[in-house]
Amino acid sequence: MKEITTDRIVIVGAGLGALYAALKLAPRPVVMISPEVLGEGASSAWAQGGVAAAMDPLDDPKNHAADTVKAGAGTVDADVADLVTRHARDYILDLTRMGAPFDRTADGGYVMSREAAHSFARVVRVKGDQAGAEIMKALIEQVRETPSIQVLEGTMATGLDTEGGKVTGIAIQDSATGRSAPVMLRGAAYLLAGGGSGGLYAITTNPPRIRGQVIGMAARAGAEITDAEFVQFHPTAMDVGEDPAPLATEALRGEGAILINKDGVRFMQAVHPDAELAPRDVVARAIFSQWQAGMRPMLDTRDVLGERIKTQFPAVAEACARNGIDPALEPIPVAAAAHYHMGGIATDTDGRASLEGLWVCGEASSTGLHGANRLASNGLLEALVYARICADDIIAAVPVSKNAAIDTPLDIQFEQGGVAPDPDAVMSLRQTMTSLVGVVRDEAGLKEALRKIDALEAAHSDSPSFMNMCATATLIAGCALLRRESRGAHERSDFPDTDAGEGLRSKAQLTDMLALRAKIAKDTV
Repeated sequence: MKEITTDRIVIVGAGLGALYAALKLAPRPVVMISPEVLGEGASSAWAQGGVAAAMDPLDDPKNHAADTVKAGAGTVDADVADLVTRHARDYILDLTRMGAPFDRTADGGYVMSREAAHSFARVVRVKGDQAGAEIMKALIEQVRETPSIQVLEGTMATGLDTEGGKVTGIAIQDSATGRSAPVMLRGAAYLLAGGGSGGLYAITTNPPRIRGQVIGMAARAGAEITDAEFVQFHPTAMDVGEDPAPLATEALRGEGAILINKDGVRFMQAVHPDAELAPRDVVARAIFSQWQAGMRPMLDTRDVLGERIKTQFPAVAEACARNGIDPALEPIPVAAAAHYHMGGIATDTDGRASLEGLWVCGEASSTGLHGANRLASNGLLEALVYARICADDIIAAVPVSKNAAIDTPLDIQFEQGGVAPDPDAVMSLRQTMTSLVGVVRDEAGLKEALRKIDALEAAHSDSPSFMNMCATATLIAGCALLRRESRGAHERSDFPDTDAGEGLRSKAQLTDMLALRAKIAKDTV
């Protein structure tokens, strides 16, 4: 394999965490591995709600931390919740200084929305539902103007090279076709900030390329994975046949939109005292139940927003328009869709993974903040906080090389020789995850999922990217099988109760999950 050695810090990903970390590392030289053009294909840019922060004078970071712990259903690390929420306001102010155009009131204050399971209106937003895209735009502009940052657009990471438990390189290839021979890139340090796993599911709100590859390649290299079974399903993806499914932001329910079925019956009031503003896992299961029963769940914004939805929530309005829906006159069909992975690569409070020389931030990480059920709009906040934590720790841990020249960009030429994932195999994997490892799970379905994943991997083991997908899928299904209870976003129909003795974060190694999968495939479990 061709090798390139650099004194630069290598960042995998191009979302909010990757961009913010790169800026905080400056003037240390950085190279970013971005599968798409900056701003395209990153989950951060698709985030509609905003950034959660206790900005209201009557609110307090302690309230925010308490809401986070409560929503996480007993598996949130309270110290991490305190760490992240305590400085949330500082990150809003920093983003503002960097050009993020947050919505402001007439007197200059921040416009804040209330979302599910928050005790206060504390989600700072941009243009109603444009927070992710607008924040990303501001950071991308800063990155483009920073000479110490080189972005390799159209490039994706497919594997980690290790020696003695230390990461020594990252295999990269051309992302346009996925068929180039890999190049081993060896840098000064490695930060994974490459997104979650929502695209492993056939019904998802995530960009098409976000399919667990970053988590999977770390797991295949031996990194410890935590809370893999906890996948959050967004209750209100638009059920309009698009892949990925457009998102009807939770802020709509914060504004007073209600959920009804095809008979016009409002069903959440009978499910939870907070009705439409119940925790996401509760609302997702209620919508899934209505969907399974053929009752066509819908989000009704007519009375509370009317025509205002078209200016206040432009992304939702645009998605409605292209699907022939006028939300001012008719309700929006919705379904639960894979949205956010609470689990991922286990990190400590310095952002370090279990492999030496490897840091992780954003959705690919599992910091302990989200537990079994992420509190709405805590995802962007966590990405910002841990991006800075990782940057600070890398600066402290990695000596500056005298040869670190920021004016000499890397020149990487790819040659043919790789194998891209088979589209039919990818779709089969996604359908398996949705039907058997989805909103509601059981032992028989999870075992069948592991058998199907085993067969798919065996038939397509020549594609590193697909192997990474299968690794993450195996971890989700395997850990879901081992957690014999229902907790947060993890719902087992055969174990419907929450077991007080199971209220611990789950830890897994891929080798253990592969052994379990092999036994199940041979019907020995």
